[in-house]
Amino acid sequence: EETRKISLRPLSQLETMKASLGLLAAIATRAAAFAPAAHSTTAFSRNMSTNAVPLANGAMSFDRVCREWRCKYTGDKATSESLEEISKLVDEYLPQIKAASDDATVNRLVCGACLDFKLMTTVSIRFHH
Repeated sequence: EETRKISLRPLSQLETMKASLGLLAAIATRAAAFAPAAHSTTAFSRNMSTNAVPLANGAMSFDRVCREWRCKYTGDKATSESLEEISKLVDEYLPQIKAASDDATVNRLVCGACLDFKLMTTVSIRFHH
């Protein structure tokens, strides 16, 4: 029998972030999984929009969904080259991400203590075609 070795190189942070942003742009257009149930119950009618999904026996609801992507950066946040590269990727994919919903909001968060970069995209749960 012949045995072959396959070498796989790990993805760089930049490649991982680029792949994640591309995936975000594709996934964010499909919010149907979070659509509210077709039936309505009066117990859940308290201050809810027509698209709200009830939680906690009607004590709360939500009508927006937030997805968060995280990655680590290196160096000081003020001078980090990896953080600068992440920012360039986000800028490149931002129009696609925002196109997922007419009311999409995108927030960037940088944590200097844990060296995390976070990209949070919030969209309505209503279905978009």
